[in-house]
Amino acid sequence: MKKVAIGIDIGGTNTVLGIVDRDGNLLSDISMPTQTKETIEEYVSDLVQKINSLIKSSKDKIEIVGIGIGAPNGNYHKGTIEHAANLRWKGIIPFVNLVKKHYNVPVALTNDANAAAIGEMIYGAAKGMKDFVVITLGTGLGSGLVVNGELVYGHDGFAGEIGHTLVYPDGRQCGCSKKGCLETYVSATGMVRTMSEILCNSNKPSSLRDIPYNQLTSLSIQKALEAGDELAKECFEYTGKILGMKLADTVAHTSPEAIFLFGGMAKAGDLLIKPTIKSMEENLLPIFRNKVKILLSGLLDVNAAILGAGALIWNEIEK
Repeated sequence: MKKVAIGIDIGGTNTVLGIVDRDGNLLSDISMPTQTKETIEEYVSDLVQKINSLIKSSKDKIEIVGIGIGAPNGNYHKGTIEHAANLRWKGIIPFVNLVKKHYNVPVALTNDANAAAIGEMIYGAAKGMKDFVVITLGTGLGSGLVVNGELVYGHDGFAGEIGHTLVYPDGRQCGCSKKGCLETYVSATGMVRTMSEILCNSNKPSSLRDIPYNQLTSLSIQKALEAGDELAKECFEYTGKILGMKLADTVAHTSPEAIFLFGGMAKAGDLLIKPTIKSMEENLLPIFRNKVKILLSGLLDVNAAILGAGALIWNEIEK
């Protein structure tokens, strides 16, 4: 019987989950919307149905050794999701305990970006690296910090909330209740806000003017840029400028060998990386210049967060 872990990544828009073996093979996966249920109990009930469906559909005979979960504001120490800005369920959610009611196996939870960092370290482009940062670019902006080969959790489990560091005082409203957070500028939703402002403030032609605001996405902005749209280029350059500025701060704190970009926006590749590197280098202390690489995740074509959540469980049971 093949021993496997269930890896779950809870995103602001979708939840993806899969069966992961010890070697990091994603044997099968499935997804579901995250925010369609009013209560967390209803969401967990749907999640359990998806887990059971995955298990039943497996072609191999499998033994579930545990369930690993990556979630926004996931507290590794307490097994809770706490005050997540991009989830509809507020307050402190005892998520691990809710899942444990349905399964008699170990259940572990961490921040979704930390799960992606674990996946990158064990299975991706960060193999062999001791000091690196993973930036996840989705509905929001998450980050996982690895120093001396270990994830940095800090005193209460929440170290590395780069997405909620300040860009502009009294800037854009963030779901966390603050104003001016990085993720309001650098994320899929942040890019849409930037693009909308550029379109409003410019008379230049753009194919994006034909797309209603509620249908505008970071991917449509990317496609417009690839087709030569000048205003889309302005949007990417502004996004890269802000990201690079804040990554320079991150380098000053952790001195990483590399910074990996992960998530849908990262698939834009050099369109985002080039302006980001330019801005980061301009804002770095001289002692750090030309030393830190900005790279794409080595797991863009698979789900690093699922693999990372699975790796979290393997790490737990092998301690």
